[in-house]
Amino acid sequence: MNMRQWVADVIARREVTALPVMTHPGIEQNGNTVRQAVSNGRIHYEAVMTLTRRYPSVAAATIMDLTTEAEAFGSAIAFSDEAVPAVSSRLLPDVESIYRLQVPSLSAGRIPQYLKANLLAAKAINDRPLLSGCIGPFSLAGRLYDMSEIMVLIYEHPDAAHLLLQKCTDFILKYCEALKLTGANGVLMAEPAAGLMSNDDCRVFSSQYVRQIVERVQDDHFIVVLHNCGNTGHCTEAMVATGAAAYHFGNKCQMEDVIREVPPTALAMGNIDPVSLFKDGTPDEMRTAVAALLEKMRPYPNFVLSSGCDTPPHTPLANIDAFFEALAAYNRL
Repeated sequence: MNMRQWVADVIARREVTALPVMTHPGIEQNGNTVRQAVSNGRIHYEAVMTLTRRYPSVAAATIMDLTTEAEAFGSAIAFSDEAVPAVSSRLLPDVESIYRLQVPSLSAGRIPQYLKANLLAAKAINDRPLLSGCIGPFSLAGRLYDMSEIMVLIYEHPDAAHLLLQKCTDFILKYCEALKLTGANGVLMAEPAAGLMSNDDCRVFSSQYVRQIVERVQDDHFIVVLHNCGNTGHCTEAMVATGAAAYHFGNKCQMEDVIREVPPTALAMGNIDPVSLFKDGTPDEMRTAVAALLEKMRPYPNFVLSSGCDTPPHTPLANIDAFFEALAAYNRL
């Protein structure tokens, strides 16, 4: 699939398209647990397929898991049947440990299971693109060094911070190249921690590393979608500096403001609240919110309706149904 043409076609369509970031409803529909899905490539794949068959998303997407790459480096991970995995302890205790850190192979941790899920999904899905998932360099570095501590590190020991970020980038690049080989059509890169920085610092400690990956893997057949739900609108310019083909925004920002900074040839995705609306809202509240956002986005043909982040476990199908029903109603006008 020519993904540059796909982006252009999405922009050219009269109808607004949608790509909510979700896998957990599929996991639950299949009677599996989060722990099983993030550990077993086939269960992961089956969850993706369940949602792909049910909903007319403009692309399919695999699980957004912000622990997979950290685990490959050696981080301890806390797993649960009901909640997303989490890094349970700091891997790098001091500056010196950064210099000793080795970039792992793709056989480490659960990476092989994620590659398996993407390979199975890429073979099975032929009516829309498949987007894989990975973490961004700064968000990975924060999980290895501790999120609070890395904010200190970038000011007190910037050289060590850059070394850590380069090691994270080298691994993510290797992982993205492997995801590309599975037949996936792109990757949704989650870089939420970059939103903790100013626009200038985001460019220095995140965007220049993301751009390394974009320049290596993005081409006619594979795109990068950069997700930063930590951006309140203050670092959109830094996100766009990466050169990604699409940008995914969280519900902390005003979509009508950030989309003005996105090039009209790139997609801008967002930003219905995944917790207060997708998980805890009612179908009527969802329809109202979607209709209001679509009206604000009417002037922007590069807008793609989405959740502001990954929809959490126990998101009711009725709310997802209402999300797509509201979009269909808008497109009929």
